[in-house]
Amino acid sequence: MHLKRRTFLAAQLIALAVGIVAGAAVTSHSAWGRTPMLAQAPTLPQAPILPVQMPLTTGTFAKVAEAIKPAVVNINTVSKGGGPSGRTPFEEFFGEEFFRRFFGDVPERIPQRSLGSGVIIDPSGIALTNAHVVEKATEIEVITLDGSKHKAKVIGSDKKTDLAVLKLDEGKGKFSYARVGDSDKMQVGDWVIAVGSPFGLQATVTAGIISAKARQLGQGPFDDFLQTDAAINPGNSGGPLVNMQGEVIGINTAIVAGGSGIGFAIPSNMARKIYTELSTKGRVTRGWLGVSIQPLTAELARSFGSKDGKGVLISDVVPESPAGKAGLKPGDILLEFEGKKTEAPADLQRAVGLASPGTDVKMKVWREGSEKTVDVKIGEAPDEREAQQRGTGKATPSALGLEVRPISPEVARQLNLKTSEGVIVARVDEGSPAAEAGIQRGDVIREINRKKVGSQSDYERLTRDVKEGDRLTVLLQRGPMSLYVAFTVGRG
Repeated sequence: MHLKRRTFLAAQLIALAVGIVAGAAVTSHSAWGRTPMLAQAPTLPQAPILPVQMPLTTGTFAKVAEAIKPAVVNINTVSKGGGPSGRTPFEEFFGEEFFRRFFGDVPERIPQRSLGSGVIIDPSGIALTNAHVVEKATEIEVITLDGSKHKAKVIGSDKKTDLAVLKLDEGKGKFSYARVGDSDKMQVGDWVIAVGSPFGLQATVTAGIISAKARQLGQGPFDDFLQTDAAINPGNSGGPLVNMQGEVIGINTAIVAGGSGIGFAIPSNMARKIYTELSTKGRVTRGWLGVSIQPLTAELARSFGSKDGKGVLISDVVPESPAGKAGLKPGDILLEFEGKKTEAPADLQRAVGLASPGTDVKMKVWREGSEKTVDVKIGEAPDEREAQQRGTGKATPSALGLEVRPISPEVARQLNLKTSEGVIVARVDEGSPAAEAGIQRGDVIREINRKKVGSQSDYERLTRDVKEGDRLTVLLQRGPMSLYVAFTVGRG
């Protein structure tokens, strides 16, 4: 009798486990790669709380969900042909082979439909979503929690942060809207909920925690994502990530293909600036400093006498740029921007890019053995320049495992160089100290140990007595960029 009861209980446990695994298999299909970034709703001026807005309350997930759901919308778009990749979202998700096996080829003339999410942040009907959700859309329809349908138009879009601002047509009365919180106050381990329409299932609520902050995914210079294990799936794009006070602290934007419990959101504080500029100007202006930068390696830190080895190294300064006018120089190590530490190039790129042109900022730099404070007026970012191609030529051997040659006027013209000063790297020996430091064929050597290389004879003079164990710091020009490399000379 006891054996039968144990067998029955075991069977129940197995059935329950199978059910859990099956459910997990469904939620783990987060293979759309990048889900729409939720544009964080900027905190609007202290507008009076309208009756249509649910009261924000700290407490259970149920109370927070009740407060936020009326502001979260389902977004349906219709466009001609596929998305940016030429394929529909369903084909992107299931894979081209699977899609064509079951559905065959779909002519591009057939209108493509996509689903996404958004969040209303103003009672007049201003909503945030991902730029890719509405890209190329010929029609946009927004459905609110009560089932009401509204036409919407894009009033601004920024591809670099994947944020778009929509204006819904007027409904009866005002729209329910969400408050925007301070993403900087969120800590790893804080509870959050994500709301959206995964796979078209409107008003789906999932819960989790902040798993990490300041994640960089290689999507661009403004990567600064909040990571969460709250389930985010295709269709959650553009929906809000919400704290336990019911405030939007992020816009769900990315998932790891094939992963489970790994989702990312744009911090609300970053989205606030983008939203404000899109709403007021229709475009985003970004700050510009006018420097080329690179990571500060341990070798470079020692060669520049850095006391703690942290910061971002300036390898070049554009003449007459904000940095040039402020007196910044190649070889300066940037330590802080407006009181915030810059420990990696992305930290500085993000800080400068989000600074408003014309803003006066203070930067702390390490220069020649001491810290200095530099005042800089941020400029407006110019258009990106195309990278220049590298060239070839006759070479001279070097004890460092390099072959270099002089830069003739013809070579300078071919490489679009402003000057014939320096030497060009024609060959790098595999496994040599130079190769391990990252020097490449086609690089132009401008300095060695902070001493100018103006000609072939300068290069030979500066490297003639180099021996094993010596440290070299080399300033290179690579296409339009300048960068430093440092290495210790080994055995030949």
